[in-house]
Amino acid sequence: MKYKLTVLLACALLLSADLAQAADKKDNVLPKRFSDAMTWNLQNRVEDITITKVAVPADNAKQAPRSPQGEPMTPPPGFNPPDHITQGSAARNMTENGSVEDQVFGSTGHDENALRVTGATVSLKNVEIMKQEGNSSSTEGGDFYGMNAALLATGGAQVTIEDSSVHSAAPNGNGLFSYGKGTKISARNVKIITEDHNSGGIQTTGGAATEAENLTIYTKGNSSAAIRSDRGGGTVSVKGGIFYTAGYGSPAIYSTADISIEGAVLSASRSEGAVIEGKNSIALKNCRLTGNMADTRVMGEETIKEENVHTVMIYQSMSGDAEEGTSSFSMEGGSLISKKGDIFYVTNTDCTIHLDNVKIKNEDPAGVLLRVSGNSGARGWGKTGSNGGKALFTAENQQMEGNILVDSISRLAMTLGKNSRWDGALLQETNDQGHDKDAGADLTIEKGATWNMTADSTVHTLHNEGKIVTNGHTLTVLKK
Repeated sequence: MKYKLTVLLACALLLSADLAQAADKKDNVLPKRFSDAMTWNLQNRVEDITITKVAVPADNAKQAPRSPQGEPMTPPPGFNPPDHITQGSAARNMTENGSVEDQVFGSTGHDENALRVTGATVSLKNVEIMKQEGNSSSTEGGDFYGMNAALLATGGAQVTIEDSSVHSAAPNGNGLFSYGKGTKISARNVKIITEDHNSGGIQTTGGAATEAENLTIYTKGNSSAAIRSDRGGGTVSVKGGIFYTAGYGSPAIYSTADISIEGAVLSASRSEGAVIEGKNSIALKNCRLTGNMADTRVMGEETIKEENVHTVMIYQSMSGDAEEGTSSFSMEGGSLISKKGDIFYVTNTDCTIHLDNVKIKNEDPAGVLLRVSGNSGARGWGKTGSNGGKALFTAENQQMEGNILVDSISRLAMTLGKNSRWDGALLQETNDQGHDKDAGADLTIEKGATWNMTADSTVHTLHNEGKIVTNGHTLTVLKK
């Protein structure tokens, strides 16, 4: 039996639309309610999909997830989860090793995965995974453990998926979700669309791993990063691909993990380009990263004004989702484009930032290159007056423009490395809620580097082996 689905998604970034799958007829089909849901809900897709094979729920669909050894799963060390792991059910739960081709996995149930792989090694090729309906009863269950995701790998599963597509129209409907230490998803040539809130493209939590190559991801909802991680973190490796988000609070990358990306295009139309929370990292090589954060957003039933607008945010939320420690952001080659606000914002955490030969463009004349400062504490990001940032910022082979601002409860150690030039000023700002005697900026200019001052500037200490062009402005060194 064939289902012809005509779908239109207004997303110019999705360049490929070759998702049609064809195979022999098969008598077992999804229930009529699911086929109707597909026809109605897929009005936002670009592709015309012909479905000829489907996967029906297995008898063990409602089985609680267990480890490969058959023991009930326990959360990985390093974080305190809710009372228990909440993963809901699955329309199809694969617990034995195997390979699947040319099938469709679908779900319209509440708290239900379209496909779950528990503790098995499974290869998926030319499959469609569709989470079309079904509410989530627990945002934490969806964000942390994969409840309601289209595909959930858990319990040490090893899942390979290639030449396939994933579509989700449900809340907490993450596309590919990898949960738990020892679990891994390897995805290649996969197209992922998610439409509702809290629905990332690829999601990694609980110490799991995700490897991705040549993915095309579009997320439409709020709090739906294209490359997403949450409590317990893990490792994520991405090569190539296109990653685009349209929602508020939906950066292209949200890291509570160790994330490395090479040769990708990453863009957020209403959010930061990248966010790191706590003791985690983002390493980019030859990528194009664009942020366009809105200055207001909806949170629950309220519309709030953002305290700061920026393209790369490094912070500690104090929610328990990320271990406290030093965050790390690095970028080599490629481009960093900020449509609105500051380029970098550091608050309530320690971090390192390293740039090497990155083309940086800030399209907002009011935005600064780097802001290291405290925050109001209104959203729980540390205690007011003592929630400043500490940043170690290094630049090599780098051309930069824009001011750098450090407030009176924050600290910056900056090295302008070889073959680098910075046009801007180093400014101090008073934080009305507090003062730290060690606050300020320590600046090192290496041989072959140039600081071209654009306004009066103040540094705590200065070590200069390069060149400073004052242009008539005053440079104040507080400690000589």
